[in-house]
Amino acid sequence: MKIIHHALYRPRPLKFDAGGRYRIATASITQDQANIIFELTLRLIRQSHRLESLVTSMVRTPYPRLVFGNGATVEARSTQNRGEYLLGNDYDLFIFDEVAFEHDPEYVVEEVIQMRLADREGKLDLVSTPNGRNWFYRRATEIIKGDRGGYFQSGDSRENCYISRDFLDERIKSFSERRVQQNIMGQFVDSGGEILKGEYVDRALAASNDQNADRTESTAWISGWDLARKQTATVGITIGVADGVARVVCLERFKRFDWNVVTQKIKQRQQKYPGRLVVDATGLGDVVVEQLKEYNPEAVIFSAVTKAELLTNVELFHATGRISYERWELPDGPGRTWSLEDELRVARWDDNNKCDALMALALALWPLRKRAGVAAEPRVGRG
Repeated sequence: MKIIHHALYRPRPLKFDAGGRYRIATASITQDQANIIFELTLRLIRQSHRLESLVTSMVRTPYPRLVFGNGATVEARSTQNRGEYLLGNDYDLFIFDEVAFEHDPEYVVEEVIQMRLADREGKLDLVSTPNGRNWFYRRATEIIKGDRGGYFQSGDSRENCYISRDFLDERIKSFSERRVQQNIMGQFVDSGGEILKGEYVDRALAASNDQNADRTESTAWISGWDLARKQTATVGITIGVADGVARVVCLERFKRFDWNVVTQKIKQRQQKYPGRLVVDATGLGDVVVEQLKEYNPEAVIFSAVTKAELLTNVELFHATGRISYERWELPDGPGRTWSLEDELRVARWDDNNKCDALMALALALWPLRKRAGVAAEPRVGRG
């Protein structure tokens, strides 16, 4: 209904009407998904002879497109390949459906879509079923708090008179509470399987904002380094520890650096933050460890068992409120921004192979783990 209204009345400042055209795009993560809204719009138009008479043409290729007699157009587009197919266009209204499932929303929305609206001060609608506490969650939170301009609205599927209430009630009986909150009530909840609950990350970020003490007041420094594996990044995190509480005070992240450069960066960090050093020694990491022997590094080789222990320790520090960090954000290639918060929120027990910062943090926290006591010596049988 909003698309049809905009196509007929073309709401925008009059200074932009001289060009005549008015472009509306309904887009999504795939062309099939974008077509859903387009097809519904077309069906509503065809149900009214008056509306249908205002349409001058409709094509299906290279993408679905409606043209109205007043110069307005409605088209369905895909945001695949980081919005590559949208470049060079301009729009007055852009509706991005299921944005919470976009793999690179920061770039697609900020670098591609927003610039497509610049010519005529176009409007952007971000619509989606929540998908955990990801970028879409943060954008909604910024609008709700007034930190960013915009309007936020959510709704419960049970309020929709066009959806069978009996069907929903039947689904709710078998849904978990989390599924009901996300898929029926439209609320932002953890999607399940995350290593760190959203509330844990929120608390760690809030704790960092509340800490005004100078970083040098920490009683000890510990640095953890996760070394790159082909497509991944090398990440070094240093924590300051005081009274059993850890705070991230330094973070570096880079890709495709020579091992000698990596070694020098680790040495520079140790000179600035002298303390314990824990290094990922998996694969060629043992070479780096050997070059750092003057700092007595603790070498950790990643295996299924050790990773589980490392990550469980990170979860424990979050659950007990003994970790804090800022919203670290760093460039990550052309048009990309990497965020520590993003990585920590999306890391899952079954999918964390590219979570380099998480592993660096895990290594830094590793010396602080509480041991359950002295383990019994293994018993070896004698022949």
